[in-house]
Amino acid sequence: MAFQNLRQAVQTGRKKLSRRRLHWRMRGRPEAEILAAERKLRGVEQFEKLQAADIVVVSFGKSGRTWLRVMISHLFRVMYKLPENAILGFDNFHNFNHAVPKTFFTHDNYIKDFTGDFHSKEPFYNKRVILLVRDPRDVAVSQYFQWKFRIKSTKVAINNYPPMGTDISVFDFVMGDNGGSLQAVSDYLNLWAGEASKVKNFHLVRYEDLRARPHEELRKMLDFMRVEATNAHVDAAVEYSSYENMKKMEGKEQFRFAGGRMMPRDKDNPNSYKVRRAKVGGYRDYFTDEEVAAIDHKLAETLDPLFNYQ
Repeated sequence: MAFQNLRQAVQTGRKKLSRRRLHWRMRGRPEAEILAAERKLRGVEQFEKLQAADIVVVSFGKSGRTWLRVMISHLFRVMYKLPENAILGFDNFHNFNHAVPKTFFTHDNYIKDFTGDFHSKEPFYNKRVILLVRDPRDVAVSQYFQWKFRIKSTKVAINNYPPMGTDISVFDFVMGDNGGSLQAVSDYLNLWAGEASKVKNFHLVRYEDLRARPHEELRKMLDFMRVEATNAHVDAAVEYSSYENMKKMEGKEQFRFAGGRMMPRDKDNPNSYKVRRAKVGGYRDYFTDEEVAAIDHKLAETLDPLFNYQ
């Protein structure tokens, strides 16, 4: 376990160093040019992992990826007696036991900046792809709180979020033109809807279905991944990744070696937690009836019916 933590730290350090070198070489150049170069560099890193992956899990940010990741991680830990509290991160579990597929979790943010292809998902066509989706209205609200309380400063401009500290309401954020808005989520999903039939092995997972029927949906996913797990393994994974347990583990910083993805920014602020509410349809709690109607109307006009959120 210590070796894997060290290996992950070294890989993370190399990425940060390469980006710092890029910014140093391009100092004095226009910010837009620097950001484009960094996006391309990140795209190279993602593309290399994509090529080597056995399984690719794609999702827009705040669609439940961390929950799914913890669930699958625990299943593999139980199946293969892997170190407690370890989180599946591409090939770390595979290096312990080659029966675990190399699993690439990606928000698919930057590969297009490397390939130059912004209108297809061709790099994914021959991969085994799981697309995890969530109601864009809930995603956009969660994106607002991510931007307001959790986002790293380096991710703001590069992903088209409003400048940090901007005084913007949750409604204006959701209905606006930024990297976490309702329109951004819909555009992302619509491209995948148009490309799904071209992916040789494609499996769609809806967050809402996984919440309602976790055992059944996890089993379908594992069959797609060609992972032979027992019912006991599935039961253990579902129980371990329950909302209550996830919230408790984050508060205890149980996954502090997972790159900060499972740690609150401020323990006294519930909106700064990674595991915030996990409520299906919870977006309605933040808006007036008129605002909800406007949001629902915009979604109905823009989102592909494949995902069944209308």
